[in-house]
Amino acid sequence: MSDPPQKDPAPADDTEPKPRRARKPVGWSMIFIGVLVVVSAALVWRRDGIDGVLKILSHDLLLFGEIIPRVLAGCLLGGFIAEILPHDKVSRSLGPESGLKGLLIGTAFGAILPGGPFTAYPVAAALLTVGADFGATIAMVVSWTLIGYGRAVAWELPILGTDFTLWRIVISLPIPVLAGALGRLVFVRMYPKGEPE
Repeated sequence: MSDPPQKDPAPADDTEPKPRRARKPVGWSMIFIGVLVVVSAALVWRRDGIDGVLKILSHDLLLFGEIIPRVLAGCLLGGFIAEILPHDKVSRSLGPESGLKGLLIGTAFGAILPGGPFTAYPVAAALLTVGADFGATIAMVVSWTLIGYGRAVAWELPILGTDFTLWRIVISLPIPVLAGALGRLVFVRMYPKGEPE
């Protein structure tokens, strides 16, 4: 008597949140930067002695103290956004199936996103976590970089004038969408089975 055929495992629930990837505290980039720091410190010590090294170290510790609250606020913002935003709605609006609409939404969101890198990159990471795809997220980051209204209003308009600013924005508008579309194409080619491990 033959064994009964085994049933296929039940399909995974698409709405179930994916477990977060564990981040390595020390990666290759951190090691590379650390080596550069040591080499640079050695060169400064050779030229200026220990006083030169201590002067730079004390200045950078103060700078680190000024920056760390912004980094913490940006990381908290990204974490809260990842918990608040509904995964299914984000997937529909910014996911792989969102098409041109997702790229346009990512572009518009990046253009109005305030703040510096401490805000933009944690928000981009949060969007990836809750269902946005590479293309829409790339469109958002490129739009924030090229169009960002905060820089345009605070710096560009007063210094370079209205005409320059408007034309620069109009000319830059297609680039985030094209970059997002290229990002989707590259992602599909590199990871045909879905999200990388």
